[in-house]
Amino acid sequence: MAVMPPTPSLPVNFVGRLAESVTQARSLEELVRPLLELLQAVTGLESTYLTTIDLVAGAQYILYSRNTQRLQIPEGLLVPWEGTLCKRALEEGRSYTDDVAQCWADSAPARALGIATYASTPVRMEDGSLYGTLCAASDERKPLAEGAEQVLQMFARLIGQQIEREQLVSSLRQANDSLAVSALMDATTHLPNRRALMAELGRRRSALAQDGRALVVAFVDLDKFKDINDRYGHDAGDQFLRAIGGRLQGAMRIDDFVARIGGDEFVALSSPPRADAEVVSRIIEERLQAATTGNFHLAGTVIEYAGPSIGVAVALSDALDAEGMLAQADAAMYAVKRERRGSEARR
Repeated sequence: MAVMPPTPSLPVNFVGRLAESVTQARSLEELVRPLLELLQAVTGLESTYLTTIDLVAGAQYILYSRNTQRLQIPEGLLVPWEGTLCKRALEEGRSYTDDVAQCWADSAPARALGIATYASTPVRMEDGSLYGTLCAASDERKPLAEGAEQVLQMFARLIGQQIEREQLVSSLRQANDSLAVSALMDATTHLPNRRALMAELGRRRSALAQDGRALVVAFVDLDKFKDINDRYGHDAGDQFLRAIGGRLQGAMRIDDFVARIGGDEFVALSSPPRADAEVVSRIIEERLQAATTGNFHLAGTVIEYAGPSIGVAVALSDALDAEGMLAQADAAMYAVKRERRGSEARR
């Protein structure tokens, strides 16, 4: 007469160890690994593992596993979902068997791994969707302790809750990142906005005394932009602003900075070597003027634009704060604007 192995029982201080695992876990892995160890003690099965299931791809993946004897369920193992013990168990509502060969003789993964005893429960999300399975297995026929299935289900719920928390935190971080980007971005042109410009001005200003560079600030004001809005409509006006922003960016170097600070005003920053600052400032002014003058082909409309007024200021030290640097470039722009108006009046 065959002697059955002793029925496993709950480990000493099970509740304390479980509470410690749950309260100290800061990630899914930090929760699951001690739970797999506890699950071995509770079920008496030497291999315990957590899987994820991709129903669209038809695949099951071993995310974490713990193996202490001959049966080895390797982490990272990817198997077709069809034909797995987990799929069979879910479909048949069978959470445990100590005779896998009899119950699921045609399961290729079970044969390949040598599984004789198997227990599992699904890990589901709050909306009922299937995340994966929590499993225990042995290459020998073994009984489960009384209450082991309930512990398996409890662990699966704890894991599901941890996954939900991590997904929520990830979603909140993404939302926070999006809000942070939105707070620094002009909605129309998708260029940095005034807030982002002032931060960048402050950063570049603080570096002036350190790396031997100057700061060139170009203030661009779109003369007669209101006429474009009035004649062609605000949609065309927005398209024109986006086109101007693109041309400004195209005229600057990759490490330069272009922002729309509101209405019809843009600002470009560059940090050339101090010795080249005056020459670079003239080149930047010429390039920006050329880039923003001429024909703009918008949706169903061609706008011939005479170009903006551009004022350029050069800072060789951090004597002025960011607002002062911007005001200096703004003043230079208004000087150009007055000159242009005077020239038009004399024609």
